[in-house]
Amino acid sequence: MTEAMAAARFPADEPLSDIGRRQAEAAARLDIRDHMSQLSGPERRARETAELLGLNATTEPRLADLDCERWRCQTLERIGTDELQVWLTDPAQAPHGGESIVDLIVRVGGWMESLAGNTVAVTHQAVIRAAILVALDIPPKSFWRIDIAPLSHTVMHYRGQRWTLRL
Repeated sequence: MTEAMAAARFPADEPLSDIGRRQAEAAARLDIRDHMSQLSGPERRARETAELLGLNATTEPRLADLDCERWRCQTLERIGTDELQVWLTDPAQAPHGGESIVDLIVRVGGWMESLAGNTVAVTHQAVIRAAILVALDIPPKSFWRIDIAPLSHTVMHYRGQRWTLRL
């Protein structure tokens, strides 16, 4: 949780809020083994969360949050309804001038293809949504139909040329 999340603003590179810190400290019960690769997104909030979880995480640029360029720090009310509608209904569009949902899915899919061995990754809701779409071979239009709670734990396994999702 960050102040931007609490205020329903598009995020920038803000730190965790006090509530977010308390949530991360409470979640620090993960069973992380030393032989697991430990990664985090490059944003401050992801790095802080990884640290509070007791991880010695390496920053992975492909775990970065969806780039919303011109919309950073803006509330939904300040963004034009037409632009939002385009963004929410056409995953190939990026009216904010940043990254489209399709571009994010391609980036995350490339990261998933590069994985070898057990990995724990601290990242963002958009990245986790994209990973689920890749794992289950779901079309990009389903991106907004997946809710990811802050500090949730999503487990995926790669077996026999395909991903499985454990909830």
